[in-house]
Amino acid sequence: MMTDPIADMLTRIRNAGKAGHNKVDIPGSKIKANICKVLKEEGFIKSFKIKATDKAKVLIRVYLKEDAIVKIDRASKPGLRRYTGYQNIPRVCSGLGVSILSTSKGIISSRKARELKVGGEILCNVY
Repeated sequence: MMTDPIADMLTRIRNAGKAGHNKVDIPGSKIKANICKVLKEEGFIKSFKIKATDKAKVLIRVYLKEDAIVKIDRASKPGLRRYTGYQNIPRVCSGLGVSILSTSKGIISSRKARELKVGGEILCNVY
């Protein structure tokens, strides 16, 4: 049993990038697909595909860009959730990176959260 599937996803992406792979397969879920969508919108990955395998298993195949992700880490953990208002959303790497937030408007980047003036749980930081 996996206690933190989002951290597992981020670790798989981080390890594949460091190993020089151009794609990585991740067990799928709606939250992970939405995180991949934000990563694609912000230009950290090329693309992603949702693949259905036998029975009810779903895989997300993420196509990575070379050297696009320097660091990707989990901010909010199962034992310590981090919430923030839109005024206090942290700037990652002086604005070069983004935070991915889970808000009432869905999973969005920190830039979009500031525009929409919504806060939420900080899932991860990417730069």
